[in-house]
Amino acid sequence: MEGTSLYLPIVVLLMQCSPSIPVSVSTDSHKVEAQEFSDAVLSCRFRTEKDQNPRIEWKKKGRGVSLVYYDGHFKAPFEGRASIEGATVTLQRVTQEDAGEYRCEISAPNDSVQLGETNVTLKVLVPPHTPSCEIPSGAVTGSVVQLRCRDQQSIPPATYSWFKNSMPLIAPLRANVTFVINSRTGVLEFKAVAKEDTGRYSCLASNGVGPPKMCEAKHMKIEDVNILAVVAAVVVVFLVVVACSCGGLFLHRNGFFSRHRGRSFWISQCHGAAHISSQTLHRTEDTSNVNYIPPPQEDFKHTQSFML
Repeated sequence: MEGTSLYLPIVVLLMQCSPSIPVSVSTDSHKVEAQEFSDAVLSCRFRTEKDQNPRIEWKKKGRGVSLVYYDGHFKAPFEGRASIEGATVTLQRVTQEDAGEYRCEISAPNDSVQLGETNVTLKVLVPPHTPSCEIPSGAVTGSVVQLRCRDQQSIPPATYSWFKNSMPLIAPLRANVTFVINSRTGVLEFKAVAKEDTGRYSCLASNGVGPPKMCEAKHMKIEDVNILAVVAAVVVVFLVVVACSCGGLFLHRNGFFSRHRGRSFWISQCHGAAHISSQTLHRTEDTSNVNYIPPPQEDFKHTQSFML
């Protein structure tokens, strides 16, 4: 008994000096992926030192920080489509607007460390949509032709494959390949199309989230160059150029481009200056010879002087 009584104070002292565990917060997964319109679980686990009823808050980071769960209630736009169990939140029918970084905060005022937090990033996956396809209706042999396929809504970005007449189009593994397919950008490029490339083309988009989607097939026809039409077009252009040149030369010879046509003159007078054109002078000279009767010599008086 005496030995036990000696050890008892030591045990009590060790218990008082043993460190206590402050509030700690963790998550099962820092990155969560959920398909669009499905449920997403944001895990949050905590352990406190003394406080049995800590305050639980969820916040979402963006341009600012918005409240998700505060004071025992969900805030808009999560109100009515979210639930909480412990500190773990389940978001229902998530959309792209729900994607982002969330923070779980646990406040324990009675603990030595009063605040703990953990972050969870939500990525909302979107299955492929029907891609938009740009397929020309026709081209001439030997030309470069590009067919384009794009789905801008799928997350992660879709990869693309092309079909000709409902059969997969696979580039042959040889040096003189006539076309190239970029599965990332969705571009099918023919370096020099031939008549054998005529057919119905379609594109398939897939990203592993939902079922692949294909655009409507469109027909592309490859034709040889019409030599007669090209020669006829060249002849027509040549004739037009010759006609324009002859017309310009004819107008130039007839004085339509003369620099002195319609030139005007200034005639000084004793009281000022009068402006008359050369055309007016010519018309005056022409009309002055019609029924002209010279005045009598005795009636002539010098009244003004003219100077050109």
